[in-house]
Amino acid sequence: MLPEHGRSSAELLDELRELRAADLPTQGGRTTAYVYDSGRPEVRAAAQAAYLEMLEVNGLDPTAFPSIVRLEREVVAAVASRLGGDAATPGIFTSGGTESIILAVKAARDSRPDVAEPEIVVPTTVHAAFHKAGHYLGVRVKQVPVWPSSFRADAAATADAITENTVLVVASAPSYAHGVIDPVTEIAAIAQERGIACHVDACVGGWLLPWLADAGADVPPFDLSVPGVTSLSVDLHKFGYAPKGASVLLFRDSELRLAAYFACAEWPGYTVINSTIQSSKGTGPLAGAWATLQALGTSGYRQLGASALAATRQVVRGIADIPGLTVLGSPDATLVAFTVDDDPGLDLFTIADEARARGFFLQPQLSYAGMPASLHLTLTGVSAEGVDALLATLAIAVEAARAIGPAPTAGLAEMIGGLDFAALDDATFASLLPAVGVSFAEGTPRMAAVNGVLDGLPPAAREALLTRFLSALYSPAL
Repeated sequence: MLPEHGRSSAELLDELRELRAADLPTQGGRTTAYVYDSGRPEVRAAAQAAYLEMLEVNGLDPTAFPSIVRLEREVVAAVASRLGGDAATPGIFTSGGTESIILAVKAARDSRPDVAEPEIVVPTTVHAAFHKAGHYLGVRVKQVPVWPSSFRADAAATADAITENTVLVVASAPSYAHGVIDPVTEIAAIAQERGIACHVDACVGGWLLPWLADAGADVPPFDLSVPGVTSLSVDLHKFGYAPKGASVLLFRDSELRLAAYFACAEWPGYTVINSTIQSSKGTGPLAGAWATLQALGTSGYRQLGASALAATRQVVRGIADIPGLTVLGSPDATLVAFTVDDDPGLDLFTIADEARARGFFLQPQLSYAGMPASLHLTLTGVSAEGVDALLATLAIAVEAARAIGPAPTAGLAEMIGGLDFAALDDATFASLLPAVGVSFAEGTPRMAAVNGVLDGLPPAAREALLTRFLSALYSPAL
């Protein structure tokens, strides 16, 4: 509630710290998703100071605040210089990978006004943001299979899926789920031959792979240096270690970037011209990203990349030594997914619960299109310091999960799958959650049963359940 009188900053910060007590840790490498820690306090301090310096600057009008033009040019040029471009490469600074991807799809759609029913061709492992882009922009998303053992996109299947309505083909570098790079060179060549735009989703890997290559990793070509690649997205709030809200969308030419812009003069107010989905927007993330790039420099990123690569190789070897676990594919980046062998007594999602109870968060990933459910780890520049503890904890979690046995989900997927979530209100839905061990009163509920139920549902039912869950979670009455 809004207080009658203003509260002191000290009191407010104390309350924020109390609220954050149940949050996953954002530093130290024990949260293997969502957060990216450089382990450099001086870099974080520089980003924080730069962020606050630009706190009140509105990115809506670059003619009113020319500082943002200078900062964006420098950030885009720095990123392009490592990803097959140069200082003249056109780009847009965005709020994150999803916004970069939506704008890339918009640019591809709007650059082909001759196509009345546009579609994009993507591998089944492509990030969900492309489905979001299709939903928002009225573009059909056509999925093609990946190879079952490597999880890499099938270039031949991509070629077969292209029609006269295709405005964009997509490859990942790497795909988030398994950390493998699609055959970008082949897919881009197919797109170029057909006269179609090709986007490389390097949101998670774009500012990591160049430094892995410097450290001796075998990184196949994936960026703007590849003929046929027309746009590429790369997040700086991931392996750029910048504050959240920082991504860059690069284009091969300025005409395609122009198609990503939006302008509207159909009203009596100020003329609207936007380079991003947002109009008014904070420029703290831009300043924070600029400061992080400047504070770390080439040598800093090279060191962080080498450390993350060493950690990944150690983790892959270590998981292979734990009975019952198998790494999926051969990761090209520092993202690793693993699953359980055919052991009916060992539940993957219970392993995640047991690891979290011991201080390590492993991200559950559900089965899809023949790909098994898995647990995901994103290893960063600080992960090497905690690999031994991670592997030891994982081994203990596996044995604990084996002793506990699978979560009791028999019949729950069928029962829940038959519900009409649109007809339920938030309170009724919330009353069903204890059946799978979830309570809004608990800070960290065990999620094995929930994930087991979700894994047994088709994607559409998962989506309906999760959106109703989100609604209930934010309901003020619960």
